[in-house]
Amino acid sequence: MSDNLASPLPAGSVAPDFRLFSTTDQTLSLAELKGTPVILAFYPADWSPVCGDQMIFYNQILPTFAKTGARLLGISVDGVWCHEAFAAERKLHFPLLSDFEPKGAVARSFGVYREKEGTTERALFVIDANGIVRWSYVSPIGINPGADGILDALENLNPRVEPEGDT
Repeated sequence: MSDNLASPLPAGSVAPDFRLFSTTDQTLSLAELKGTPVILAFYPADWSPVCGDQMIFYNQILPTFAKTGARLLGISVDGVWCHEAFAAERKLHFPLLSDFEPKGAVARSFGVYREKEGTTERALFVIDANGIVRWSYVSPIGINPGADGILDALENLNPRVEPEGDT
């Protein structure tokens, strides 16, 4: 991939199903979460400074994500042992999925694999309860994208209904 940002799956695309290891003996698939909005946070590497800050921030705002009914999944090409050490050190309370073998297969299916580096883009996807990508974003690799785009996309999944007045 060049220095240009990747072309992530656009809104309206069906999210490709996948099954990845979340621990050394457990897997999680996107299909298992059907009926639930899902946030996919692809990130380059567990121990990089920006990735650490990004994942810690998402961990801090998990209750906000939970209020929308959404599940957060972190995905990188690091192995499960690396993920387990990183999650324990950073006290993360959401799954980190290993796109390790075949390396980057899920990232490729979402259009966010960095071939030259062998990592993923720093990319975000909000997938609705029916498995449709409703929002995607690729951040410059050294920039923490924060959560504003995620929160806006989640709000658009469940627009607020204003109560009718007594007229």
